[in-house]
Amino acid sequence: MSIAQPERGGLLPGCPAPSRGTLATTACMETLQVGYLHAVAAAAGCSLSQPFPDNGIDWHVSHSAPGHTVDDEVTVKVQLKATYQVPPNPPGRFFSFTLDNEHLAKLARTPVSVHKILVVMLVPRSRDDWLRAGHDRLDLRHCCYWTNLAGHPVTGRRRTTVRIPTSHIFDDRALCGIMTRVGTGGTP
Repeated sequence: MSIAQPERGGLLPGCPAPSRGTLATTACMETLQVGYLHAVAAAAGCSLSQPFPDNGIDWHVSHSAPGHTVDDEVTVKVQLKATYQVPPNPPGRFFSFTLDNEHLAKLARTPVSVHKILVVMLVPRSRDDWLRAGHDRLDLRHCCYWTNLAGHPVTGRRRTTVRIPTSHIFDDRALCGIMTRVGTGGTP
């Protein structure tokens, strides 16, 4: 019996591992989560736009479907965050994530004309573990989770810890469900 080995990706046989660039890890994490969002939006049949200037919301995700009753196209605002401080596949029903109160107040505001969600990506600490490519796939690691913080209270002096449900994995099916609920007059 042989043990499956990870694929080497684009490395040529006998070549040493490439030297990674010097871009700050947090900047690289931001780029990775944007790639994840783009992949999910593409699979869900959504369009993306980036507000300019960014006023605390990273992306607008729009979705058209015949079942929408409030408009032919609905939009949700998305705030992206990433961390390597929470391990992959967190145990329990929730994991904790801390936000600056200013960001939380923007995400928690009610009522709103355009709903907002927070999407948090759990990233491996080492960039060597962020993705794996093969002939039939590209795996981004580890996972994004989403939550609707509408009405959430600000409780800390400068920062507030929120709970992100581990059942809210952010993928194309989850995004379609969010858009369906918003498209029929509901909340994410």
